[in-house]
Amino acid sequence: MLPHSRRAARVAALASSAVLGAALSASALTAPASAQQPPERSSSCFDPQSVGAGRGAERALDHRDLSARQVRAIEARTDAILDRKAATAGVVSALANDKGSIPVFFHEMLSATGAGDVTRAQLDAQIDVLNQTYGSADASEPAGATVPDTGIRFVFGGDEEIRNDLWHADEESATYRAQTRSPNRNELNIWLVDFQYLGIATFPWDYAANPRIDGIRVQWDTLPAAGTEGYTPITNFDLGKTATHEVGHWLGLYHTFQGGCTTTNDEVSDTPAQTSPTSGCPAGRDSCALPGRDPIHNYMDYSYDSCYYRFSPGQVSRMDLMWTAYRA
Repeated sequence: MLPHSRRAARVAALASSAVLGAALSASALTAPASAQQPPERSSSCFDPQSVGAGRGAERALDHRDLSARQVRAIEARTDAILDRKAATAGVVSALANDKGSIPVFFHEMLSATGAGDVTRAQLDAQIDVLNQTYGSADASEPAGATVPDTGIRFVFGGDEEIRNDLWHADEESATYRAQTRSPNRNELNIWLVDFQYLGIATFPWDYAANPRIDGIRVQWDTLPAAGTEGYTPITNFDLGKTATHEVGHWLGLYHTFQGGCTTTNDEVSDTPAQTSPTSGCPAGRDSCALPGRDPIHNYMDYSYDSCYYRFSPGQVSRMDLMWTAYRA
């Protein structure tokens, strides 16, 4: 595993290479073809082929479980891929879009009676939230805060509605994702379902083995209300930031509490270590004896939506690297 300083230096080298510097053409944004399918967060994780986190307890299981050994293997694999791409700069072809314009495809998994339906205004509002939170423009950000812009932006790619009671309840999830997912690794697929969880995500390094299930699943009533009559979002998770958190995983970020109270914790040097996930927005929380208070305002903790407002510079660098390694 490379030290953070070496990785940062390699970001600059890759940024000047043809891998990242080639001119990128606009991709056609078309909806995939249709097919016939008050929680909080916690620290457990899940297998991307299975369902996800339980709704009754603290929010749990929003990505597959990773041991410390698996994390080390993932980091080593990432380093090897980045080294290889740096060595072959000018040979690797760029994809049709970069992380500054990621197409988002929404898949509304409705019940047979239409439960779970959201409006186009809500989908647009969710895109707006993603662009605000990844663009250092979160309305929750306090005056005077210094928050980095990730440079990541999202554009509406398409929307489909499918009526299937099993898929609406996130049953047969591997099947419905395989049948509905847009085909490219640099396109974000969001399945809106009604399950006992807030959200579930796959990691970018999972794509090679399971490309047909790549993306995130989100509880449909965590989307912003956008003035929708009769829509009742989930209390404390009603600002659309569940998607922000899950997309963070999709872009290669761990939870801020990954690994617990250790010096490596989430593989990002500027997020203070924390022993356990946050619930609510407890100012001054400090669950670990290592330096720094818990990063309760970081999108990759388990705080309330209203508590979130930042990624760290180290997380921004990590997302750049993970995009280069696995999605570019």
